[in-house]
Amino acid sequence: MRTISTSSTTGETTLGAVSASPPSPPAHDAERRPVVRERLTVPWWWWPPALLVIGLLAAEVHMGYPGVRAWLPYVLLLPIAAVVLVRLGRSTVGVITVGGRPGSGTAGAAADEDEVVAGLAHLPVRFVGRTDVVAGARKQRALGPDLDPEAFVLHRPWISSAVRLEVLDPDDPTPYWVVSTRHPDRLVEAIREAARGPGWADPA
Repeated sequence: MRTISTSSTTGETTLGAVSASPPSPPAHDAERRPVVRERLTVPWWWWPPALLVIGLLAAEVHMGYPGVRAWLPYVLLLPIAAVVLVRLGRSTVGVITVGGRPGSGTAGAAADEDEVVAGLAHLPVRFVGRTDVVAGARKQRALGPDLDPEAFVLHRPWISSAVRLEVLDPDDPTPYWVVSTRHPDRLVEAIREAARGPGWADPA
């Protein structure tokens, strides 16, 4: 499994992409069962101001065009604003169990495997080393002067905490992940619980 970070930032959203080697089996070949999953939605209080601004903009157009055309800005702009807010918060992070993955069991047999997922990226739990919760000033440093250019970052600026995961995969040049989450302790505990499952070897 190889993680590729496409960009990094100190304050804005950054999303890396992932290419797997060998590629993961299609969804119909491997059942994906969430253990812990969190959607990084925008705060609910973003919605009223955003819709209000769009409503005022639509009203400005409304006053300048009589008849049916006066309602077109409302019909077009309000749904667009809603779609943008939903898409901003569509990324998920968590731990999933991939059932029946070839080669993950003894002697190459198919077996269940736990993975950490962040957006489109996925990392088998057996390749996760040290886990740290970063928040406040620690998060600022982790995404600023202490950020490794090779790190994979899934950052959402409206979320105040994140988790840093060390990557132990020898074939992966990514040193670690930094992933936003509203529930860092729950995510870390889920990773540790998965790590204590069958077939896990303590990296220490």
